Amino acid sequence: MRKFDYSFLKKEIPGNIVGTVSIISDLNARNQIRKLQYEKAFDELRKKAIIESVKGSNEIEGIVTTEERIRDLVAGAAPITHDEKEISGYKDALNLIHTEHENLDVSRDVILMFHRMMEESVNPTEAGTFKSRDNLIMEYLPDGSRRIRFTPVKAGETETAIEQLLLAYYDARQDMEIPVLFLIPCFIVDFLCIHPFLDGNGRVSRLLTVLMLYIAGYDIGKYISVENQINKYKDSYYAALEQSSTGWHENKNDYMSFIVNFLQILYRCFKDLDESFMDISLKKAKKSERIEAVLMGAIAPVSKADIKEKLPDVSVKTIELVLSKMLKDEKIEKIGTYRDARYMKKR
Repeated sequence: MRKFDYSFLKKEIPGNIVGTVSIISDLNARNQIRKLQYEKAFDELRKKAIIESVKGSNEIEGIVTTEERIRDLVAGAAPITHDEKEISGYKDALNLIHTEHENLDVSRDVILMFHRMMEESVNPTEAGTFKSRDNLIMEYLPDGSRRIRFTPVKAGETETAIEQLLLAYYDARQDMEIPVLFLIPCFIVDFLCIHPFLDGNGRVSRLLTVLMLYIAGYDIGKYISVENQINKYKDSYYAALEQSSTGWHENKNDYMSFIVNFLQILYRCFKDLDESFMDISLKKAKKSERIEAVLMGAIAPVSKADIKEKLPDVSVKTIELVLSKMLKDEKIEKIGTYRDARYMKKR
């Protein structure tokens, strides 16, 4: 039987990965302050994010409908097709997380509830219950053939495996030496290796990711779609998952690939949040103010070309004038020279 123990996270994580967690933590703290200052802008981001989350998480599994119908379903329209019923169920579960996360925890009952909410209108027999028979994780190859990507826990062992997984998670999140942003991806790898349902495992895992981020103090999933980021880079996501599940049954798997992928996803979410926030909040601002906002809000050094791409209606000459003034006022620093020059807020 697989043993669940996350104590290794206290000592086996490379320093550069720990540094990434610190950066993400700082970005999260900054956005908690900014959220209070710009309520209307963040409300617009929230409305956009839930649509992208509902679309992205289901699209990964081939559950699709039109953009218009996604918007209608999120707004409360009654689902018509099989796919729309599953999409609507995911929307309801995600809304529950956003509105009731303070009253939810990662538990057996919550996991089963998420699954039931997604599946009860299309598969009432299996909705909200662990798998009744063994399953396989299959990959469909371009030539039409199949291969077994992973053999999950047997049906008869699923209940015990979920119980042990949850106990290990509870134990680890109370350990102040274990960064929660390492713990979450490890939990997701283990959950997906157990594969407790006959259908809907991926979608439930993404709901749990958003919930665990909330519990850890990260509400990024409310304003930027974590699921959409996974969908955009799903090939690298599944490659990392496969690498981190190799040797899982023998307790010999290495979680590092999936941890790194998870942190990359989170970093991109915060980067998108910055860009989306500026798009909304600076629509009526002067060109010089928009350039300054791009530079002061950047989480990595940017070039003149980057600014031009972000602000296509602003001339290069105007960008150069603003850069020169900000350098003179010591608001930013210059990294590199000539065409390779990048600019960053002064620390």
